[in-house]
Parts: sequence; structure tokens; C-alpha cells
Amino acid sequence: MDTYRSRAAKNERIRQKKKKKKHIRILLLVILLVIMAFVMILLNLINKIDEIENHPLDNTGINNDITDNNLKNHTNIVVYGVDSRANDLKKNTRSDSIILVSINNKTHDVKLTSIYRDTYVRIDGHGYSKINHAYAYGGPDLAVRTLNQNFDLNVHDFITVNFSALSNVIDALGGITLTIHKDELKWVNAYAHDVAKINGMPYKKIKHAGKQTLTGVQATGYCRVRYTSGGDFTRAKRQRKVLKAIVAKAKKSDPLTLYNVLNEMLPQIYTSLTTQEILHLGVYLPLYEIKNSKGFPYELDCHRASDGIYYDFPTTLSSNVTKLHKKLFGTDNYKPTKTVEEITAGMGY
Repeated sequence: MDTYRSRAAKNERIRQKKKKKKHIRILLLVILLVIMAFVMILLNLINKIDEIENHPLDNTGINNDITDNNLKNHTNIVVYGVDSRANDLKKNTRSDSIILVSINNKTHDVKLTSIYRDTYVRIDGHGYSKINHAYAYGGPDLAVRTLNQNFDLNVHDFITVNFSALSNVIDALGGITLTIHKDELKWVNAYAHDVAKINGMPYKKIKHAGKQTLTGVQATGYCRVRYTSGGDFTRAKRQRKVLKAIVAKAKKSDPLTLYNVLNEMLPQIYTSLTTQEILHLGVYLPLYEIKNSKGFPYELDCHRASDGIYYDFPTTLSSNVTKLHKKLFGTDNYKPTKTVEEITAGMGY
């Protein structure tokens, strides 16, 4: 009897050992499949990034005598939303929105600054004009150079998107939550209808004001509204709200949703960023916190110039640049470069 029990116990131990090994093999197989799936998704994503129309900037026009040492602790990227009915991203189209994205490399805090499109600046080879004309005159090269020269910045990279890219990204995220006010409602619907027609996308009318989830077409229409109180200044604020809502939704999304977002977005952008730089920025997405969102110039006067055109005149450009460096980079009493002072003097206040 004891021998029988001993054999039975031994057989049970062997059976349990085999069962344990089987479970381990299954677990290892599952882990291997997950790793393989992740690698395949990553490789596919890299291939998508490689398909992006890349445009390295040759001459960024950074002023030589900038004294702000805090600039080196920040990554500054400008995002252009171009006003092209043909979805042309390169040039011959005005930048409908200009948003400077400043990332603190240590804390990963992000500050968004909308540059008002009618801001009066000096553009190389074209004299003084509205800042959004720079993109039409010379594409992202001249547009970035204009930013750096007029505001003492060190922008090395740009991202350009159009109507369809913004709409598709928002749809891939499942929409974003925004509050539509009564005075905006009819205009949001009108612009959304226009966006849908241009991009061949379905249009759904917003029936009431209030907080709600908007589709990509509706949110893009919201970005373009300018015929309410505040005009272009309020529109720039709406554009920052949409960008903040996109980042907030992306941070809460699962990996598959983010993959779908990138799958939609990447083939539709025009940028100077390399594959490695895009992947590097993506790694830190969960850490990014948008801490500040403002319009620029902070102080301005809107009036008709001698050419009969209305501009947003910074009052003054130099003092606005000093405040910009304080708000974005924490630099006290920044002294603008000679280039900025010369541009200021030529504005003829």
C-alpha cells in the first residue's frame, strides 16, 4: 500500500511539473507574440513616418546676438495651419494659424503661443507685411525665418497641416469635447459644412450650444470661425483650445487608438522633423503638460496703415519680445537684439 501511494504521489508531482512547464511555455509564447506584434506595429509606424514629406530648413534666420541662455533649455516648434482649399502644404498659401509650441526639455511643460496672423512684421525680400504672408511668399523656410528674426527665437523645426489632417486626427481619437457658445453656433456649422465639402467628408449639423463631443469636421469648423466678438483674436484662442483638447484626449487613449491617430496624421503633414525626432517627441507624450496658452503680440494696436490695409501693430515690437522671453523661457529683463530694434524702428509708429 505504501509503495502504491508513493508511486501515485510521484506521478502527481511529475504531472504537476509538466503542467507547470506547459503554463510557462504558453506564457512565454504569449509574451513572444505580444513582442512580435509591438515590433510589427513599430516598424509599420516607422515606415509611415518615413513616408512623410520631409523638408529640412536651410536658413532659419536665427539672430546672431541673442543673449537669452534659457533658449537652449527649450525645444521650439512652430505649427502652421494653412489656408489652402486645394490642401497645398508647401507655399503659395497663407498660414491661417501660427502656433509656437515651446517645450521645456527638463520639466516637459508645454506652452502654446498663437501668433496673430495679421501681426505687422518685416519679411525678408518683401518689406513690412502681415506675418501670415510669409508662408505664401516663401513657404516654411521664409515663415520660420520671419519668426526668428522678428521675435529673437531659435525655431529649427516646423509642422504644417491642413483641413483634412486635423479632421482625421480628431475622428481617429473619437472626437474631442468643446463648449460651443450661442453666438458661435451658426458660424461653426457654416464653416464645418465648408470643411466637409472641401475634404469630401460627411457633415453633421450641431443642433444646440453647450458642452459636447465634436467630430473632426465640426471641430475644424470651430477653429476657423472669426465672425464673433474678438474676431481673429478669439479664433486664435479657439485654435489653441482644439490643440489642447487633442493632446488631452491623446494622453488618455489606448495604444491602438494612438496608432490609428498616427496612421491618419503622418501621411498628411509636411515637416522638417526627422523620423528619429518624431519618435523622440512621441516617447514623452505622456509627460507633456500644457501649462500656458496665450496670443501674441501681448500689446498691440489694430489700425489701417498708409497702404489702406488693417494690421495688428505690436506696441512696441521690442517690448513685446522682452515679455515673450519672460513668459516662455522665464528670462527677466531680456534685451532684444539689434535686428529686433531695427525692425521696431522701421515700423513707423
